[in-house]
Amino acid sequence: MTVRGIRGATTVVSDETDGVLEATRTLVLEMARQNGIAPGDIVSVIVSTTRDIESAFPAKAVRTLDGWKYVPVMCTHEMDVPGSMPLCIRILMHVNSETHQKDVKHIYQNEAVKLRPDLQN
Repeated sequence: MTVRGIRGATTVVSDETDGVLEATRTLVLEMARQNGIAPGDIVSVIVSTTRDIESAFPAKAVRTLDGWKYVPVMCTHEMDVPGSMPLCIRILMHVNSETHQKDVKHIYQNEAVKLRPDLQN
């Protein structure tokens, strides 16, 4: 078994608690589904947001998913680079997996699909 990184990102329309938590839940569940990952396979999850998201800790959305209570999750802010995508939530999920790195499915939703068009299915 090898530790693999699965990337994902999404955006929200505005900085509102419900929207931030729902977008995070949707993204994390889709990352797990498309990669066949169960919560017990996850080593850790790092969630970053752009500085314009401050209404909620997205990690809360992950910790409250069924079966995800003990998954280590941490939030941080992205670098504040001029011209970067606003209202963006990024996730790096470290998982135990036998999937080859080139076969990992990275998930980008909403406006975040523009971040890595080279990784879109």
